[in-house]
Amino acid sequence: MTTQRTLSIIKPDATRRNLTGAINMKIEENGLRIIAQKRISLTQDQAGKFYDVHKERPFYGELVEFMTSGPVVVQVLEGDEAVAKYRDVMGNTNPANAEPGTIRAEYAENIGANSVHGSDSSENAEREIDFFFSEIELVG
Repeated sequence: MTTQRTLSIIKPDATRRNLTGAINMKIEENGLRIIAQKRISLTQDQAGKFYDVHKERPFYGELVEFMTSGPVVVQVLEGDEAVAKYRDVMGNTNPANAEPGTIRAEYAENIGANSVHGSDSSENAEREIDFFFSEIELVG
């Protein structure tokens, strides 16, 4: 197994409902360690740059608007095969299709307000982690 790092964002729908602790409990119960964490409010510019990969997609504007609608918790997770493991813990993007017990099955409001973001590859994880954290903030 390979120890990896991945980015997790607890989105505004979840922070608004005080679900940070419950979500982090699921993360840690599944063998991932939180090695960096901060609660922030994204600006339109920051959210736009972070989600630039989706700029041509029809949901881009709504996504940026949603991600700036309230505070988020950005964090770095570490563990064996962390990218794939966290994607399993999150569940399907559409909570209606998420496996029972996953974060999205339990906490998402809908496909747009689906409570969490996670990196989809180790390359994107590195880029996304670097977007929010400096090396000194990673205490694994």
